[in-house]
Amino acid sequence: MTLDVELLGDHVDATWEQSILPALVEYIRIPNVSVAYDAGWAEAGHMDRAVELARAWCAARSIPGMTVAVEELPGRTPVLLCDVPAFGPDQPTDGRTVLLYGHLDKQPPMHGWRDGLGPWEPVVDGDRLYGRGGADDGYAVFASLTAIEAVEAAGGSHARCVVIAECSEESGSPDLPAHLAALGDRIGNPSLVVCLDSGCATYDRVWATTSLRGNLIGELRVDVLTEGVHSGNAGGVVPSSFRILRRVLDRIEDPDTGELLLPELQTTIPEERRSALAATATELGADLAPFPFVGATRSPHEGHAEQLLAKTWHASMSVTGMDGVPPGDQAGNVLRPFTAATLSFRLPPGVDPDAAGDALVVALEADPPHGAQVRFTVRSAEAGWDAPPTEPWLAAALDEASEEAFGRPSSTIGEGGTIPFMAMLGARFPDAQFLITGVLGPGSNAHGPNEFLHLDMGRRLTAAVAQIVDAHARR
Repeated sequence: MTLDVELLGDHVDATWEQSILPALVEYIRIPNVSVAYDAGWAEAGHMDRAVELARAWCAARSIPGMTVAVEELPGRTPVLLCDVPAFGPDQPTDGRTVLLYGHLDKQPPMHGWRDGLGPWEPVVDGDRLYGRGGADDGYAVFASLTAIEAVEAAGGSHARCVVIAECSEESGSPDLPAHLAALGDRIGNPSLVVCLDSGCATYDRVWATTSLRGNLIGELRVDVLTEGVHSGNAGGVVPSSFRILRRVLDRIEDPDTGELLLPELQTTIPEERRSALAATATELGADLAPFPFVGATRSPHEGHAEQLLAKTWHASMSVTGMDGVPPGDQAGNVLRPFTAATLSFRLPPGVDPDAAGDALVVALEADPPHGAQVRFTVRSAEAGWDAPPTEPWLAAALDEASEEAFGRPSSTIGEGGTIPFMAMLGARFPDAQFLITGVLGPGSNAHGPNEFLHLDMGRRLTAAVAQIVDAHARR
């Protein structure tokens, strides 16, 4: 039986309008910040509220034979698991499985939201749903089940599908390996993995992610005194902890270009990735990096292709937080006893995050200036991921689904962010095919203020995923 694409699209559109959007509005209102940013998450109960909202929504779907369960392990965030039996006249009989992934935890609220917007107050403005977590990536579990449901409603077929939504992704997925170990037999051996937690360079087609960077987070702390002292009395005699921190950072980063200097943080860029990114950069042109630059601020990298490579296959460092530094309006004339900076390193695919962490410790702590106490502590270290070669059936299905849903063929692009689950799955299921995609496009600003979900992109992407799931069953 041929999939009725028109009926499929109608089902997706109606479900988004009548069911997914209201659920996401309620989801955004829940401040379920990820475990790394809320040590009291369990007592607060926000994560349980978000999981229960998603569980109840999933359990109410019209999918015959589906089971929905919340899996819990002591001291860890929960996992939502939906198991859907194979369906349709062309359902495969070889036991193949589709694994669809998303997460329900959120980044911290962040300052700087525009008037009328906020992290926990959903606002629909045109085709945008503002609020924390809608696009990154609360919509994923709803869209995944809607895609499966649409295949069934439109007379299509699908293999057994497992939908998994974790609750620690924004913290580097520290709880996921234990859940995967406990759920291994129930997950099975997926032949297709669909992840809706990635991005899109434009909102006019399906964008398949070909690579993800890893992420190493650590704290660099410099101590020079046991307590603060009068800056007039000590200035010039006691070395500044901030200056020392600045100097040791220069050991690992070129202060003019931001290039990271340690070989343990570098990789060889595959020629096929370099060529593909150059082609994408040529197509995107001036739409490549719509960042909210101030004044004459510009990238240190000249050319769109180099900028794409810089954000996908080069290592980078960001100072994402500082301790020991009072706000400016409370800064007395005190020489501070310490300065501590939270450093976030994005690591290219192929870089060993543990070896990178060891190299950073050696480089930053060795021979401290003025004998100060310098310590670098690695908090988490996650590997990057490079997609396996795309099989012909998936490449054809991607183009066909994108043409049907958007009127344009699909494209590929590397992403600079991290999805720890993909590296875990790539190692665990080396023969699987991967469709990593998402709605995080221009201006959506995941993790920052004014984050939004592009609703039309969400609807069209859901329809495209449904067609790809159907194609997987018939291949």
